[in-house]
Amino acid sequence: MNKELMEALDILEKEKEISKETLFEAIENSLLTACKNHFGKADNVKVEIDRETCDFLVYAEKEVVPTAEDVEDPVLQISLDDAQKISSKASVGDVIHVEIKSKEFGRIATQNAKNVILQKIREEERSVIYNQYFEKERDVVTGIVQRYVGKNISINLGKADALLTEAEQVKGEVFRPTERIKVYVHEVKNTPKGPRISVSRTHPELVKRLFEAEVTEIKDGTVEIKSIAREAGSRTKIAVWSNNPDVDAVGACVGMNGARVNAIVEELRGEKIDVVNWDENPGNLIQNALSPAKIVAVFADPEEKTAKVVVPDYQLSLAIGKEGQNARLAARLTGYKIDIKSETQAKDAPGFRYEDYIDDEDYEEYEGYEGEEGNFTEQ
Repeated sequence: MNKELMEALDILEKEKEISKETLFEAIENSLLTACKNHFGKADNVKVEIDRETCDFLVYAEKEVVPTAEDVEDPVLQISLDDAQKISSKASVGDVIHVEIKSKEFGRIATQNAKNVILQKIREEERSVIYNQYFEKERDVVTGIVQRYVGKNISINLGKADALLTEAEQVKGEVFRPTERIKVYVHEVKNTPKGPRISVSRTHPELVKRLFEAEVTEIKDGTVEIKSIAREAGSRTKIAVWSNNPDVDAVGACVGMNGARVNAIVEELRGEKIDVVNWDENPGNLIQNALSPAKIVAVFADPEEKTAKVVVPDYQLSLAIGKEGQNARLAARLTGYKIDIKSETQAKDAPGFRYEDYIDDEDYEEYEGYEGEEGNFTEQ
């Protein structure tokens, strides 16, 4: 029996990742519970289990009294005659250990002991799973699509299921059962029914983690992701910076023939990704963020966090983007409120001067500038 118990504990430890010590404690508590159910109390009951052989001993500590008539509580006391049958050296006032045979427990006490063990195993299993996935919070994991629950999707992550809610799904994405997808672990909560794991396909950090996994230069710290702005399912802009002057941050992220960025685009089901260089100069950063549009001039106010941008007339729609998407993402990426005007609109604006938009030493290079406020000729 003890050999079978040891084998069972080994299997539980391996499959459920529950330590043997925890299981031994559960068995000890179950035996105490059985004693309490059988005798009505178990304050004086002790349980000892040999961790090597699984041999266990259950005994009650009882005080020795002179005669059987002096025994007021048989659970706590024992007569001298009975005590000397256990130990010939017993005397009045001593406390001796009286072994309790677990086989004497009734059916109800045994069932309760079994329930205590099972409950402890369930609790420990939930705790192990919670700790395992709590460590993966704010990270990307691969899951298998199980089924649709209304408009939500149940995803199996291995030892636990996660819920991809409608709000965290990318519009237009349709998944088939058994399909493998990558998701961002947004939150892990411990509940009485086990860990509740919330995952996302729309979170900007999903793109960031995918780049970290795909680009070795980001993983080793050579290249940093400084900022990211995303409209899930459509387009993402990501600003990167290289800590090594010999390493091109954008090139490292794009990869040979676009291999790295294309792998991420494929995982995101065709979502467009713009990788731009980060710059401490807000004007340069805004210009990079508005790519692929060409910029004539930028004036950024760091205190107000606003920027005015002038683009060629034919580039206005490209700079703003479809339904304002390019400008909107650039604003999120840089943290600046961006006002974009074409050259024609800018020249017609009251008090507009190119020197407000570019450095003093540069503005005279623009063809057509005549030095008077608001007075420009066509380029």
